[in-house]
Amino acid sequence: MPTNIKVGGACGFWGDWDSAAAQLLQTGDLDYLVFDYLAEVTMSILARARVKNPETGYATDFVKVVKDNLDRIQTSKVKILSNAGGVNPDACAAAICDLIDAAGANLKVAVVKGDDLIGNTAQFTEKTEMFSGASFPDPTSVISINAYLGAGPVVRALEAGADIVITGRSVDSALTLAACMHSFDWQTDDWDRLSSGSLAGHILECGAQTTGGNLTDWRSVAENLDAIGYPIAVISEDGRFEVTKPQATGGAVTESSVTEQMLYEIGDPQAYMLPDVTCDFSQVEVQQLGPDRVAVSGAKGRASSSQYKTSVTYQDGWKVSTLWFFIGEEALPKAETFADAAFRRANARLNALGWEPFSESLIEPCGSDEHYGAFAKTAVSREVAVKIAAKHDNPKVLGVLVKEATGLALSAPPGLCLYTGARPKPSPVVRLFSALVDKDDVSIHVTIGNDEVEWTSPSYIDSNDEVPNAPHPKPEEVQAQDLIEPPLHQIAWARSGDKGDKANIGIIPLDTAFTPWIWESLTESVVQERFSHFLKGGVDRYYLPGTGAINFLLHDVLGGGGVASLRNDPQGKSYGQVLLDAPVHLPRHLLERLIRERV
Repeated sequence: MPTNIKVGGACGFWGDWDSAAAQLLQTGDLDYLVFDYLAEVTMSILARARVKNPETGYATDFVKVVKDNLDRIQTSKVKILSNAGGVNPDACAAAICDLIDAAGANLKVAVVKGDDLIGNTAQFTEKTEMFSGASFPDPTSVISINAYLGAGPVVRALEAGADIVITGRSVDSALTLAACMHSFDWQTDDWDRLSSGSLAGHILECGAQTTGGNLTDWRSVAENLDAIGYPIAVISEDGRFEVTKPQATGGAVTESSVTEQMLYEIGDPQAYMLPDVTCDFSQVEVQQLGPDRVAVSGAKGRASSSQYKTSVTYQDGWKVSTLWFFIGEEALPKAETFADAAFRRANARLNALGWEPFSESLIEPCGSDEHYGAFAKTAVSREVAVKIAAKHDNPKVLGVLVKEATGLALSAPPGLCLYTGARPKPSPVVRLFSALVDKDDVSIHVTIGNDEVEWTSPSYIDSNDEVPNAPHPKPEEVQAQDLIEPPLHQIAWARSGDKGDKANIGIIPLDTAFTPWIWESLTESVVQERFSHFLKGGVDRYYLPGTGAINFLLHDVLGGGGVASLRNDPQGKSYGQVLLDAPVHLPRHLLERLIRERV
């Protein structure tokens, strides 16, 4: 049994840099290479593609990556684990096998299936949405239904001798966890190690977001982002791991880059639910060991659930958006006047034709602090873009909006300009419905070539363990005259992301001495006020003593989220930056100490 394994994270989404795999393989000593291609929106895109052509429905980028690196994959004996199968893992595997056969290579390709439950739609119609309680959508509108599978079937494929494992919808981190379980013979009830392996996978799953991408301290890596290195996790048998990247590559691996990624797209850090384990990341410690080398330890785990989270995507009408630019004095009121006139003209046309009005409409300027709501600064921009967007059940109706807006171009206030090209066309509104399905009701199959690999799902029981109480940080007592109110960005980093119509914002202090003051200043009500122009639900707040970080979970805040939203930021990517503008009261001496240390 090895004392450690090296796992490279070569892909964070469908469309990621296709040279990342070659960069990682050139290190020459990787044991595993993992590729994460899937998101809820991606699954709906792949499902629609499969309807048009039964031979498609998988991430074709993966085939190209394997083709370009096939020789090195074989000679290095690195194991390839990928969820590139999408809704058609058999077709993906067939394409990979064709490459292997053509090259005369000797690699075994395994397929994990069973996540695709679209054939069982009737069994879901009585289910309610696990977060909102909404009823199941019209079954005829359903595009995809996929259970989030865990690491077990991938482990079984590796045990059967697979060199390349292709899955459909699995949990992003499960690929890395499978590598750990196979290499170290971790058992299915070894909760702390399973949690650690899952955290390693979570750190790797978004590729270069761990090595300087999306980093709050972006100036420190700005010079060489074009050559950014992709992450490598060196994982030990006890679950502890170190994060690094290939030498002579851009970006950086720092405490901030790793901690920001740990907080990305999570809710309660003490109850991060996965198919194999319920993770508790609240006590995780992150330590800089040297240049581009960070140690991570302290993850805890509890039993998982007897159910799989299942993602249902369905079409709910159509949407269209068109973008216009205004330059000059009073650019913002000019843009808003034009957009308002476009909607008034379009609505008049719909009324004349006897058509139903738009189900949702949006005028969203960009360049005017729109995302800051009531906390926007008063500076007036002389360059503004304005997006005009709407939804309707009939795509032809949306064409009226585009036509009427275009017809106003010569009647607009001065300073209008636009990028010349084809008029935008309506696209489907795809919504997410999350539900739970019993694991016993999901039939998982593992195959290598034409051979079925025997696979027995372990027995699962719901965890009855209560979530431990996390202590709240308390600030020291100081005199009021000693307090100051700097903006949060002077004392903290942030990372935000989405899950359906929810967004999370992780705040990481530059010094844990700031944490109690951030906790006291950024209450749930303060954050709710900061996002009141977007927020329809509530705000939850969590504390992570291990790093001093604070995580906020905002409910119903993305206008539907993903493809269902009309907004410029339908995934909450900018929300961390918005919150960093909030003031925090703290003792003057703490900020002065930070300034001295950073000079």
